[in-house]
Amino acid sequence: MRVCGLDECGRGPLAGPLVGAATILNPQFPIFNLNDSKKLSAKQRHKIYQQIIKSGAVIAIEEISVRQINNRGIGWANKEVFKRLIKKVEATKYIVDGNLKLRVRGKSNLIRSIIKADNKFPEVMAASIVAKVTRDKLMRQLAKDYPQFGWHSNVGYGTRYHISAI
Repeated sequence: MRVCGLDECGRGPLAGPLVGAATILNPQFPIFNLNDSKKLSAKQRHKIYQQIIKSGAVIAIEEISVRQINNRGIGWANKEVFKRLIKKVEATKYIVDGNLKLRVRGKSNLIRSIIKADNKFPEVMAASIVAKVTRDKLMRQLAKDYPQFGWHSNVGYGTRYHISAI
């Protein structure tokens, strides 16, 4: 069975894109210390991210821009990022973190949305880490152009510093 885990990062922040990731883990190379990205420090996430990359896992990443989010809404963006990823990756089963009802032509019966899947399924945990590390990297790049918002450390989340800068 080829299980694809999917998760996103960027629904809660005040700035930046929504980043979704899909992963199919390589059974030949176990990843140690997998967990929901929110339960790991940045250092732990980076270390596990490197393991995921080196393991030969299948990884797909999609980004929904701030403009698209502003025009169509975060609900649309959340569904859209997962639909794009499911179309990109071939699997026998897709496990999506959350409670979305997703329809993708020819694959709808293979998709299961599960609340807190990022706490239960290694494939989703890996997707969670890939999405978070990818988005944080994007936000640190953006911080170079917009240093006044403190994105190098708050990565777009509404910290007191970020809110006062707005």
